[in-house]
Order: sequence, then structure tokens, then C-alpha cells
Amino acid sequence: MACLEEKKVAFGTYTLVEETEYWWENTHQCWEAEGQAMTWETFKRVFLEKYFPEDVRNKKEMEFLELKQGNTTVAEYATKFEELVRYFPHYQGRDGESSKCVKFLNGLRPEVKQAVNYQGVRQFPLLVNMCRIWDEDS
Repeated sequence: MACLEEKKVAFGTYTLVEETEYWWENTHQCWEAEGQAMTWETFKRVFLEKYFPEDVRNKKEMEFLELKQGNTTVAEYATKFEELVRYFPHYQGRDGESSKCVKFLNGLRPEVKQAVNYQGVRQFPLLVNMCRIWDEDS
């Protein structure tokens, strides 16, 4: 069930706690005093500017782009990969599934990549599971 546009800000801000809740109260008062409506898109933009600034986003992007399995297990690599991929909308949803698999495969150690790449799996959970099993069995 989709959330109505006018309810998104109310629902999103209801979940804020501690410092973020105080920030929202102050920000909301300022916007109301200026007579500006707070849309969901505006809220997201202002919230991300405050709590996920551009320099942090840039660092996360570089970390993701340079991510390689290295000496870690497939499970550890997959955990780090999923932690970072959530910041990149390009890899989300059905449309991004194949690209996500390609990026994941390219970061694997050559022997793991070679063992599973020929199968052409483009479903991320299945790909990770296959790689993890291969890694544990080797």
C-alpha cells in the first residue's frame, strides 16, 4: 500500500528521535514561519544535507567504487557490498539487479569470479549464495 504524498512527511518525521527530532522541530517551525510548505522531496533534500552531506556521500561512493573482496570471505565482502550499495539508487529495484550483480562479480577474487561467472546469474541473492557456497567449499 502506497503512502499518500501529504502523509509522507508526517510519517517520516514521526520516526525521528533525539537530536534529529529536535532538528526537525526547529526546521519545521522555520519553514512554517516563512509560509513554506514542506513536501516529501524538500524534506528529504534538507534532511540529507544535514545528516548525509556531500563530502560523506563522496567518500561512500569512492569506497563502493573501489570495493574488492581481497582477503575477506565472500560473506564479509557481500555484507560490505550491501552496506554501501544502498546509497546508490542505480542499483536498486528490478532495473538495477543485473548491474548490481556485475559490480559484485567484478569485485570478487579471480578464482571465485571464474567459478561462478560463466553461469550468468543476474539475481543478486542467488549470486551471493552461490559465491558464498563456493568460497566455503574451497
